[in-house]
Amino acid sequence: MSDAIDTPPTAQQLVGDLVRLLTVERTGPDNFVGGQQKDGVGRMFGGQVIAQALQAAQATVDNDKQAHSLHAYFLRGGKEGVPTHYSTARDFDGRSFANRRVVAMQDGVPILNLTASFQAPEQGVEHDEAPMPDVPGPDDLRDDMELRREYAERAGLTGPTRDLMLRPRPIEMRTSGKLHWMNSEPRAPYAHSWFRAAAPLPDDPALHRAVISYASDYTLLGTSALPHGLSWMRGELVGASLDHAIWFHRPARADEWLLYATDSPWTGGGRGFNRGRIFNLDGQLVASVTQEGMLRRRT
Repeated sequence: MSDAIDTPPTAQQLVGDLVRLLTVERTGPDNFVGGQQKDGVGRMFGGQVIAQALQAAQATVDNDKQAHSLHAYFLRGGKEGVPTHYSTARDFDGRSFANRRVVAMQDGVPILNLTASFQAPEQGVEHDEAPMPDVPGPDDLRDDMELRREYAERAGLTGPTRDLMLRPRPIEMRTSGKLHWMNSEPRAPYAHSWFRAAAPLPDDPALHRAVISYASDYTLLGTSALPHGLSWMRGELVGASLDHAIWFHRPARADEWLLYATDSPWTGGGRGFNRGRIFNLDGQLVASVTQEGMLRRRT
């Protein structure tokens, strides 16, 4: 009898795994444990620990308040296959605003600190002076996974590097232009990628904020590598996220196309600074992101 051929997971299965991954389990009034990525190996994805920490914070706040910002510092690299525990402090509960502080720990050692602020929705003065970049829409672009498969074949990738490159993702992406791994020519530090969950998500606004937080760690640090024509995929760089901040400006569904426009105004001193703006299909700014990361040429 021939060996069975593994069937690739469907988009719905991938998104179901993501929902389970981002659903933290309460182990005490303000304590939680996060799930582990299915078949995960090596370093824990930064967006995963941010999203789980946000979920822990959201679980301790009344439903009349919604997260409007978070600020996180990565202290150590998390590991797959190890439970991540989240301890939440209720630093402030007011009539309009609330604040939570979360420490993520593995093996008794902190790997991330996160502070999140919450607000009860209210009406106020409004302006929106962030025009969406004029780039092709998602229907006019190829799926990034197709491009990844072509790159893996062209570059002759093997072993863990190829597995990581081609690992099925619950987030579908389509890129206008080129990301750091797509070519080695120096270019301006701007990138534009559409993203969405690969299948419909439950109607839970807190979960959609968590998925947007998860996806916001994709492509961001790589923007600061573009002017240098260098890439982690080619073994030319060593990098790691140092901090991450998100401001949620208006509600958005993570299973509908969102444009992630990133830029890097500065890199130096072994660090790269990156900014991101997330727009919905109507051209409205729904979130803003910043991140600084370690960025070193591999020697």
